[in-house]
Amino acid sequence: MTVDRAVAPAALGRAVLLGRGAATLTAAGTALRLAPDPRPLLPAAAVALAASAAGLAVLARNPYVVRHPVPVLLLDALLTLAVLALGPGIVFFCAAAGAAALAGVVAGLRALPIAAAYAALGYVSAAHVLAAAPANAEFVLTFPIACILAATAAAVATDALRRHVELSVSVVASAQRAAAADERARLARELHDSVAKTLRGVSFAALALPQSLRRHPGLAERLADTVSTGAAAAAREARDLLDGLRCDEPTRAFPAVLADMCGSWQRATGIAVALDLASADPPVPVRYELCRILQEALRNTARHAAATTVTVTLSHAGPHLVLTVTDDGRGFPVPPSLVDLRTEHRYGILGMSERARLSGGALRVSSRPGGGTSVEAAVPA
Repeated sequence: MTVDRAVAPAALGRAVLLGRGAATLTAAGTALRLAPDPRPLLPAAAVALAASAAGLAVLARNPYVVRHPVPVLLLDALLTLAVLALGPGIVFFCAAAGAAALAGVVAGLRALPIAAAYAALGYVSAAHVLAAAPANAEFVLTFPIACILAATAAAVATDALRRHVELSVSVVASAQRAAAADERARLARELHDSVAKTLRGVSFAALALPQSLRRHPGLAERLADTVSTGAAAAAREARDLLDGLRCDEPTRAFPAVLADMCGSWQRATGIAVALDLASADPPVPVRYELCRILQEALRNTARHAAATTVTVTLSHAGPHLVLTVTDDGRGFPVPPSLVDLRTEHRYGILGMSERARLSGGALRVSSRPGGGTSVEAAVPA
């Protein structure tokens, strides 16, 4: 992911032009109230404000004009000189400082000679001002230095903003690459744990089939049945995998996604679902694993529990987000370790436990015969 280097100068250029327009307007308003004859200030103020407005319009229409600093700075210099010709004084000081800052934005530290030229013109203007009001010498002679300071500050700020934008984009790109790698690893794990194993068994049966046809017709018939059954199982697992990949919609609120999943399951099974879902926005990988845990828990309930009601809650417990699925079904004796469920062929619970562990959390199953079942997945929030 690349960064357009015109972004930072265009943004700061607009800020400088707005600041120059505001400073010019303020200075002109003050001078109009204090000057004995404010009429000579009006044309200079009008030109300075028009220059700022024109610059803002150009940047709004085409921000990439900052890639061509020479014509931009030449036009701005002509307008600044017009302000000086119309009325040396406070309005010109504001216009010159803004022009120097714009040069720093567009050209960087290479704009310091331009800023020095504006400072020199500022001293020329100061001489005219002091001739009329010598009492303000300290105040007036300070203004021209502001041109060099403004150009330096603008150049440094533009470079800092550009570096910040590049770093931010780099961080986002790195996060996107990491997310893509995690997604590929997750898909590989899903395929390995489901479809790949089934297809491997089908392939072994298919390899033995030709030889069995000649020597053991009965065995060949059984192998053919194994191939057919395995292919159907692989197709079912692939369909389940695709359904699982579609179960989450990261752009939607997580509780709404869970509610839709429960609503679809309720319509398909006729089993009532009660919801108590707290507001939560876990990371996308955690969302996915929790959705799959909910999907598997509901599937197990429909297949084995003979339940009439299911309660799904999403709550916060300290630093953890807890998803709980509770049914009022027949229940079953839970062994001391979930690993022991392997001998009972309860692979769905083992899969849910692994998903919770992959999310940095843990799965707890509570059940007893006739007392329903509760599956609780706690993951870092």
